[in-house]
Amino acid sequence: MSDYPFVSIVVPMRNEAATIASLLDSVLAQDYPTDRFEVLVVDGESSDASPRVVEEYARRDARVRLLANPRRIVPTALNVAIRAARGAIICRVDGHTRLAPDYVRVGVDTLCRTGADNVGGRMDAVGGGWFGDAVADATASRVGVGSYFHFGTEEREVDTVYLGMWPKPVFARVGLFDEELVRNQDDEFNYRLRKAGGRIVLNPAMRSWYQNRQDVAHLLRQYYQYGQWKVRVLQKHPRQMSWRHFVPPAFVAGLIVLVVAQSVIPAAATLLRAVVSVYFVAVLAAAVSVSRSRGLSAVLATALALVCVHVAWGAGFLSGLIAFAGHWRTPEQGPPKLGPAEET
Repeated sequence: MSDYPFVSIVVPMRNEAATIASLLDSVLAQDYPTDRFEVLVVDGESSDASPRVVEEYARRDARVRLLANPRRIVPTALNVAIRAARGAIICRVDGHTRLAPDYVRVGVDTLCRTGADNVGGRMDAVGGGWFGDAVADATASRVGVGSYFHFGTEEREVDTVYLGMWPKPVFARVGLFDEELVRNQDDEFNYRLRKAGGRIVLNPAMRSWYQNRQDVAHLLRQYYQYGQWKVRVLQKHPRQMSWRHFVPPAFVAGLIVLVVAQSVIPAAATLLRAVVSVYFVAVLAAAVSVSRSRGLSAVLATALALVCVHVAWGAGFLSGLIAFAGHWRTPEQGPPKLGPAEET
């Protein structure tokens, strides 16, 4: 490419002091021309040292800018950055991610070569400790999350990708990120993009490493929120859902029904034991397939991580049905739009 397009790398951040420096180091070490990209870090009122770390980078490198996100959530951070971006291409990077040196260049080449409206790579998880490593194995399993970007090995057109890289005019055509969605805003945006005729391509050559949750409590909270906010996406876009999204809540609901029913229907207790037994056999088999090289303790930890992901997501979805029960007839409020001056 003789004329490299200008890229705006946007980073939503809140309390990322432990990882933001390594992220910025990897971003500033890109083999993309140094005068053809900027880095916009949008801080959601962090209570740790994250803003000071970014300010220090900004003093040393004029390409780095720190912006404010008073609403603190990811979609507003992304929209603040997109509106302020000078680039013809927007590249999202999260604060707990580290990029390969050629990530931006490969992404821009993929956009230009395929004519796609959004491109991204795999989410390669990085663990840490007995449970962090298990979470990395669990999310890389088809049984864990199910999205192709967790385990895909070939370039192909997909429904959604990790992070994302878009020509900026996409946001003028489709709108910005939905600022109601604390979670799942990327799934919702990508659905709107495809509904408008856009194409999304995953290229595994776009390499990055994601620092996953490292303890049970944080993993449960993360996937509970994913499940809960998926209900709001369902209410806005029923066709965005696939059958696999309904499996965890159906499983959790079934367990609840059987636990309650066993006190009055003896057969329910037998069925409950059978369902739980079959489930644990399936989970152990999945854990063995991805963790057996690390020994029995790793297999058991991975099985625990898979159970946490399934149950938390399912329970979150069921709670979302209650929390958002009054929103089924809520008139659809479209996402924010780019103003004319912000489109270029």
